[in-house]
Amino acid sequence: MFYILIKEFGEPLECRCKLTFSHDYPPFEKNFYNEHEELSSLTGSQVVELRQKLNLRVSGAAPPKLCTSFAHFGFDEQLMHQIRKSEYTQPTPIQCQGVPIALSGRDMIGIAKTGSGKTAAFIWPMLVHIMDQKELEPGEGPIAVIVCPTRELCQQIHAECKRFGKAYSLRSVAVYGGGSMWEQAKALQEGAEIVVCTPGRLIDHVKKKATSLQRVTYLVFDEADRMFDMGFEYQVRSIASHVRPDRQTLLFSATFRKKIERLARDILVDPIRVVQGDIGEANEDVTQVVEILLSGSDKWAWLTRRLVEFTSAGSVLIFVTKKANSDELAANLTQEGYSLGLLHGDMDQSERNKVISDFKKKNLPILVATDVAARGLDIPSIRTVVNYDVARDIDTHTHRIGRTGRAGEKGVAYTLLTHKDTTFAGDLVRNLEGANQAVSKELMDLAMQIKVRYLDGIILDSPNHSQLYFSSLVKLFSSALLMMIVRFLAKIQKPVLFLGQIFCRAAGAH
Repeated sequence: MFYILIKEFGEPLECRCKLTFSHDYPPFEKNFYNEHEELSSLTGSQVVELRQKLNLRVSGAAPPKLCTSFAHFGFDEQLMHQIRKSEYTQPTPIQCQGVPIALSGRDMIGIAKTGSGKTAAFIWPMLVHIMDQKELEPGEGPIAVIVCPTRELCQQIHAECKRFGKAYSLRSVAVYGGGSMWEQAKALQEGAEIVVCTPGRLIDHVKKKATSLQRVTYLVFDEADRMFDMGFEYQVRSIASHVRPDRQTLLFSATFRKKIERLARDILVDPIRVVQGDIGEANEDVTQVVEILLSGSDKWAWLTRRLVEFTSAGSVLIFVTKKANSDELAANLTQEGYSLGLLHGDMDQSERNKVISDFKKKNLPILVATDVAARGLDIPSIRTVVNYDVARDIDTHTHRIGRTGRAGEKGVAYTLLTHKDTTFAGDLVRNLEGANQAVSKELMDLAMQIKVRYLDGIILDSPNHSQLYFSSLVKLFSSALLMMIVRFLAKIQKPVLFLGQIFCRAAGAH
């Protein structure tokens, strides 16, 4: 034992430090994967062809071959019974490659579209990992920790952990902001092999010694990009630094920008990266329909005209941008006689849970929500998503429409645009093309109505993007050339005058 200096859990601006003892961690096993004989006979070119067929891109040192059936995973009958009960018939593309990587004990970055089954891709190997270790003793913390950005996603993953954990009678605890600290602390102290949490609340419980991270050997960050975007980077790094360094770490998300990926690689060791589809692409199982309306007031008429048709097909989720907009829209729909639920960030957790539960049970056919419901809400009955207000960015849009068309089901997502949404229209065109969706002429025209600011302050709007861009470049080049000539003349002005004087004097002498 020796002393080392580590940073104490705290808020991002705090720099408090303390001395603590280093730990002699007992060894543990990470690799549980035995390649199936059917896979052993596959050649390298066959593996590449299979990955291309499933639209998978894999990078990293010596990744295992992808599996194509549940038999290739080598799960025991107890776990397979729970998988069959969940109506899985074959693994999804991200599971085909992600599960053997996780079972091999490798660190991983998994990037897949929403509704792709990535949650199960880290839960199933996690259960195998936990079952190989000795049972928890009183006072010990969890073996597996799953960190996610929102309460809703936390509860969703917790439900999946309980469902599949039944196979081995494993305990799972959900720890998130807005829930009772006392109840969560009590559940943690009673002991649980799995903790699903939001980063801030886990840190609160560790600081209060309700649990510890000494036994953690399997660490998952789901929607890692969202956590960094929400300002949780410090907390994510703190949690990672307080878990034994030889742990297994997995990061999953539907989107993963380069800057965030570099940050994520700091907490991984020799990771394998798996990308299913294009990064940030929309789900091809969702048919996207873009409606371009003259003004914002036309949205209401459009919605009330179509809502009966939507509800007859299944549950309807309507997204708005602001809490005030959600209140207004919900009140107007209620006055029209529609039964609906409302979900936004200012509601307390018990209210949110009740609304989500009623919507999931189909007691409420319509849910009006802000982007608090854009991630992690897994409700199979949602057949229609309506983006009443456009999302703040294309990543959020991708997650919004991913609330339907999940796990191979089909869905429809409507996005209502006005002529004020030219900037978002351009992103939406690329999103639709990436998901092999049709782009209407009206949407393309709207996207091409970009604004170019000239040097003299004039702003022009033109649907002819190429011509406008070329004329802008010509004007910019002409202006720059003129400035260079003026500066050149200013520099040579004095030498020219001096030479002129010399020539004048020489001429006078003759």
